[in-house]
Amino acid sequence: MQKQLQISYRHYSSLEELPDDDKILVEAAQMATRKAYAPYSNFKVGAAALLESGAIISAANSESEVFPSGMCAERVLLYNYQSNHSDDKIVVFAIASDPSTHECYPCGGCRQTLLDVENRQQSPIRIIMSGGDTATVVDSAQVLLPFTFKL
Repeated sequence: MQKQLQISYRHYSSLEELPDDDKILVEAAQMATRKAYAPYSNFKVGAAALLESGAIISAANSESEVFPSGMCAERVLLYNYQSNHSDDKIVVFAIASDPSTHECYPCGGCRQTLLDVENRQQSPIRIIMSGGDTATVVDSAQVLLPFTFKL
């Protein structure tokens, strides 16, 4: 039996089109790229999360000489969140990169980790993937990983 899968997302052809709160979060992710340690790839990624309380937390990627021991910005943020803020749900999550020639999308491991957090907090996380002055927004990590790993 053949089935179809459809996804729904919003695309903004300019970051100026984003709602003001989303612009603030994207700016926080862009600022986080300045803290990245990426001497090998020279690709700095920042992530920022808006928590239910209104607080914004952010993180950046970190590379290691013993590749692949580095860590993506998204997982750095999510693991820190789990240890220090897990009682305050993530509502919106933004990703940015430097250089920023095109939108920055999370890798498979980060998609699974985002979905894990959604499942633990029992509510979706809206994700903003920005870059090159554009953004794509999905309403849940489930959209990015429809066939998810489950134990």
